[in-house]
Amino acid sequence: MKKPCTAKEGYDVYRWFLDAAERGNPYAQFNLGRMYKSGDGVARDESQAFDWMSKAAVQGLAYAQNQLGVMYYYGRGVDHSDDLATCWFRRAARQGDASAQQNLGQMYKKGRGVPQSDEVALACFCRAAEQGLPSAQTLVGEAYCNGYGVARNYPMALAWFRKAALQNDANAQLRLGLMYKHALGVARNEAQAVAWFRQAAAQEDPVAQRLVGVAYAEGLGVQRDPRRAYAWLLRAAEQEDADAQFNLGVMLATGNGVEQDDELAFTWYHRAAEAGHALAQYNLGGLYARGRGVARDERMALEWYRRAAEQGMPHAQFNVAVMYANGHGVAKDDVLAAVWYRSAAEQGDASAQNNLGVMYANGVGVDRDDLQAVDWYGKAAEQGHALAQFNLGGMYGSGRGVERDPAQSFMWLTLAAQAGDVAAVSNRRRMALVMTPQTIAAAQQLVRKWRDAHPPTFYVPHNRAVD
Repeated sequence: MKKPCTAKEGYDVYRWFLDAAERGNPYAQFNLGRMYKSGDGVARDESQAFDWMSKAAVQGLAYAQNQLGVMYYYGRGVDHSDDLATCWFRRAARQGDASAQQNLGQMYKKGRGVPQSDEVALACFCRAAEQGLPSAQTLVGEAYCNGYGVARNYPMALAWFRKAALQNDANAQLRLGLMYKHALGVARNEAQAVAWFRQAAAQEDPVAQRLVGVAYAEGLGVQRDPRRAYAWLLRAAEQEDADAQFNLGVMLATGNGVEQDDELAFTWYHRAAEAGHALAQYNLGGLYARGRGVARDERMALEWYRRAAEQGMPHAQFNVAVMYANGHGVAKDDVLAAVWYRSAAEQGDASAQNNLGVMYANGVGVDRDDLQAVDWYGKAAEQGHALAQFNLGGMYGSGRGVERDPAQSFMWLTLAAQAGDVAAVSNRRRMALVMTPQTIAAAQQLVRKWRDAHPPTFYVPHNRAVD
């Protein structure tokens, strides 16, 4: 059993290395530099570490040359310089130092100190990987997996990930698990995926911990176990994994496998939202809007909806538009409402498409334009949005923005009525009283054709965030 060195023993080691280093021994200079770098047996001093590492590097010691490159790369004990970092990595790499070969590859991969080249980067990684360096083997696997510097080849990626994973490289274990999960170069196998995720998770890899948690939450490759799911997600969340924080928020907000706790859900949503997680920002806005886990605050609801909306999330864009249209948490502004409805509508959000159609039909926030109204109603109606189908039926019935067509009007009102729109039921009944049997039959034929072209779906209109 090893015992830690006492302070006196540490100082004695330092004195021994100092004496040898001052006599020009490069190994002693290297070790003395490491002591100053880590503060082992001597006060931490990066400038001294750099000086001694430089002396060893100049004498051709590859380990020191690589370490000197690292110090230039990070600007530790010396001003940052990608050019000098690359120079020293290259000198060590030429001597066969695997870590330096990998570091030189990273410089080419990032284009720092040298022209960017995935091909040269891969060549450097391969030299290090062939010496058995697991982190380099993982990088070679990533190159084959993503087609960086070489044609994409999943079986080769799998082979390199496996080599590194068997050496306990957490990143390789994670990537290998993802290969099994997504059937890349190997048959899909959720159990194998979880087995590799668990190995990486045991090494405190937060992404792997989150994926183990998700596996237990959904019963993928393991028996569903919400409590284990929560425990693994918590470990990842405490390492600031935003996706894990979001998933914890969902579990706590819905009481899925754990006791419902809106205040704790709010805490985890907030942490993920602050990290820029769009779904967490959206759900956090929903908690503020409804006063769940926090005092109701429409202004804060709008703030978080807006943050998610600015990341391109259509449901959040819709909610921002609704708040501007109704003056909730902000002064009423129909122009901005129209802008946000359009952002969501152009991404296919049916409720936003319908509401934008309403604004064009009524000239609210935009110039009145019946053609645009019909166009947006049509996009939403084709998605099965009942209110848009009702509105489109009205446009065909009155001949606004489209040629008057009682059969088309009756068709859209029928579809809206079948989807549960009460006003459509009433209007359809009144229309039927004044239509000829032939026109009704034509409309019913149009309904059947539309149904045949649109498999049954359950569209749920929204105007507020959901967990």
